[in-house]
Amino acid sequence: MSSHCARRRGSAYLLAVLLGIGALVTPARASAEPYVDQLADAADTPTLGWEACSDGFECATAQVPMDYNSPRADRIDLAVIKLPAADPTRRIGTLFVNFGGPGPSGVDRLRERARWPWLFSDELRARFDLVSWDPRSVSRSAGTRCFPSADEQAAYLGSFPGTPTEPGSEPAFFAASADIAARCAANAGPILRHASTANTARDLDLLRRAVGDETLTYHGISYGTQVGAVYANMFPGRVRAMAFDGSLDFEGNMNGHGADGVNLPLDTRQGVAAGIAETFDTFLRDCAAAGPRCAFAEGDPKLKWIALAERARLAPITVAGTPWTFGQIVSAAGSLSRPDTYPDLAILLQNLFDAATVLPARVPDALFEENHPANRVEAFYTIQCSDSTVPTDPAAYTRAAAAEDLQSRYFGRIAVFNATPCAFWQAEDRDRYTGPWNRETAAPILVLNSRYDPATPLRGAKAGAAQLNRAQVVVIEGAGHSSMYVQSTCAEHLKRDYLFTAQLPPAGISCGIDRSPFS
Repeated sequence: MSSHCARRRGSAYLLAVLLGIGALVTPARASAEPYVDQLADAADTPTLGWEACSDGFECATAQVPMDYNSPRADRIDLAVIKLPAADPTRRIGTLFVNFGGPGPSGVDRLRERARWPWLFSDELRARFDLVSWDPRSVSRSAGTRCFPSADEQAAYLGSFPGTPTEPGSEPAFFAASADIAARCAANAGPILRHASTANTARDLDLLRRAVGDETLTYHGISYGTQVGAVYANMFPGRVRAMAFDGSLDFEGNMNGHGADGVNLPLDTRQGVAAGIAETFDTFLRDCAAAGPRCAFAEGDPKLKWIALAERARLAPITVAGTPWTFGQIVSAAGSLSRPDTYPDLAILLQNLFDAATVLPARVPDALFEENHPANRVEAFYTIQCSDSTVPTDPAAYTRAAAAEDLQSRYFGRIAVFNATPCAFWQAEDRDRYTGPWNRETAAPILVLNSRYDPATPLRGAKAGAAQLNRAQVVVIEGAGHSSMYVQSTCAEHLKRDYLFTAQLPPAGISCGIDRSPFS
């Protein structure tokens, strides 16, 4: 599988089975709001049977409709996790968190990240219950299963062609993309037709009702900003506060602007190739400035990178007995979401440049994203292909790859083929959300985005914010994907104060980062 298919979006972790069973009991009350999604309001409110599930967390299962057009027919279970507010006497309510993807488990990510102080400070955790969940089709929540066993899944995905780095490798990639789409159609069942972000937004409203909050407080990261934007426009009167972090161009992601949806691949119209190239240039500048603290700093890192990449085009470079192809080297260099991996990336590039005999003791998985835990690959396509209009003619991807190569040397092609299986996808969710994006929300929305983001470029975040009725962008002056990875005490304080008060910070404010990746 392409190393880029999970780019937006980090790695998942398998944990113990959730405890607690939910039942459907409480009917929804009628709404007098000027606009509200009627399908969600017709569904029953889940009961969450919270039970302790280690390390201070509580887990439950929420039953929600498979198809909101038939709310009392087939139901699915959503896995939900909560870290209760540390100071119940000052508790404001629940902060729902979607960590992005789509595909990784929100349950696992909250377990791992709830106590990261640059993401959720002690002050924030004191005032809110933190709640996340596995969205429908993900992991424990009616997870999409396209293979009869985990062993067959691992073997299949492990042999999936990498992102085509040369035109000659495209036909095999197109054939494999069509094949995985066919396997999902044959094996995954009805979840393929009910996994759109619109249905996840409906699930979120049911979870809001289940925890007893009158309005929603929400933190969406990366793809989680798409969930938030859809919710904000399906339930505009129920927004208490929403912080979007590493944000998308919402119209671009769903429909494309004008004719882009049927002519341009998904990440091409998000400007991802340029975002990767800009972030890599920043990585090289920061490396040079760091001097001995960056392994790739000696000489001119930019010229060294060009020499390395062009040498790899001719033949693989073998280091410690392992051959590295041009495509593998470019994919590693373009995996820039996490600044904490930059020192290891610099070591890898220097070892390749020198054709050294020893690799670093450990190169983090985040550099490659070639592991395929749980069902994140299948869930990514299930959700993304449900949501987004994409070209269905392989020739459109070939044209885009050639054009992006000219615009973003080395990194142009790797941002073209991310959602290629959607060109062959055989399922359709008729309830997918296609707009509008500018319904007036009960509270304004805060948007955070790093200056150099390889996954959600700043220009796309600004475009998405402009589509919303009331939103303000705060730029974090660093490189990497979202404040989940780009550590900024300033950004956390702004987000925290906004979530406490639902009041935006002063216009024009920006935030610095806490330290250089090479500090």
